[in-house]
Amino acid sequence: MSTELQNQIIRQARKKFTAIAGAFSFGVFNDNFYKQAVLILAVAIGNTSMQGYALAVFTFPFLLFAAPAGWLSDRFAKRQVIISCKWLELAAMVLGAAGVMTDCWPLIFGMLAVMGFQATLFSPALNGSIPELYPADYVIRANAFLRMASTSAILLGIALAGMILDRPGYILGIEAGRYYVGVTVLGVALAGLFLSYGAPFKPPASVARSFPWSGPWHTLKSLREIARDKLLITGLAADVFIWFAGSIQILIINPLGIQQFQLSKTATSLLIVTQLVGIIIGGLASSKLVTPERWHRFLPASGIGMGLILILTAAVPILPPALILPALYSAIALTGLFGGLFLIPVESFLQIRADPTKKGEVWATANFAVFTGILLSGPLSNVMNACWAPTSSLGIIGVFTLAVSLALWFVFRRIDWSS
Repeated sequence: MSTELQNQIIRQARKKFTAIAGAFSFGVFNDNFYKQAVLILAVAIGNTSMQGYALAVFTFPFLLFAAPAGWLSDRFAKRQVIISCKWLELAAMVLGAAGVMTDCWPLIFGMLAVMGFQATLFSPALNGSIPELYPADYVIRANAFLRMASTSAILLGIALAGMILDRPGYILGIEAGRYYVGVTVLGVALAGLFLSYGAPFKPPASVARSFPWSGPWHTLKSLREIARDKLLITGLAADVFIWFAGSIQILIINPLGIQQFQLSKTATSLLIVTQLVGIIIGGLASSKLVTPERWHRFLPASGIGMGLILILTAAVPILPPALILPALYSAIALTGLFGGLFLIPVESFLQIRADPTKKGEVWATANFAVFTGILLSGPLSNVMNACWAPTSSLGIIGVFTLAVSLALWFVFRRIDWSS
């Protein structure tokens, strides 16, 4: 493909990409704004274990419905799936707003379950759309921009959750913070629904594919098929690792801020925001440093860097009091930077490598594996929070991260990258 033709395709795709990236980012904002508000409320009343339960409720749909999600993305136009998912998000936010305003935990958990189901269906359609819009050489850059937008949305959502919950007073007999959380998620859901109508229309990739009635068993068979491609399964394993490591860190950072260092809800949320800023910077840097053929180039080094920083974080409590907060923010930002350098190349490779007629199925299967790891991070974080100080837990995660990264380096040395 000539450079002029490629640039023309990229320009033509920009408006459609902006629509789906915006719709996705609004949904990501709502996910993280609401989850962070709920997690802070749980930790503030001393119920730290509620974090793990909330994560499990959100995660289970990725395990149960991965096969139907992949089938929908390949069987129907991805635009239809995206718009339908945004309507489902609006319904979920009605439940969530009612739950947080009335302090009704069954409604709160109901909202998290519906949002997990919505995200399960949305993800394969979104990630399958990107390689349909852009040439392969541009996919890493498109993913970096998407990750920048979505991570900015996560950043904003997590930061605002603590700030809004700290609002004093009452509105209509409801705590002001809870009231504003409910109103915000409804407004953002409506904005995301509006943007979804700008998603690109492409014909279905595989209209003849039958519905996967066996559900998770079908996903396991798909995972076995992926395992025949050594490059694809290696990329998937790396993706599972980085999401697991990121998930368990967040579940430990909340108690670290509120319980270990007695920070405010706002300051605790800003710790996570700092990590997300690092992820944005790392993701953008990866788009300049990595090519589709050399997607693995910085993975082991990035993982080793992340592991070493987490190990050093365990020593933060012994620092002079004036240095503790600067050291915490610096360490968490650097962890995010290395995480961004790791994440974007891996996910771009998965999008490019998958069979064009099975991109939805491959991505749904990847979600199944990734969210299995995320689900395990919930109960594991509960055990770690019960047994150790949060900084010590981060140091333990750092040792694990270092070991996995060294194993990846060893595996990458033995792979035939020409296949």
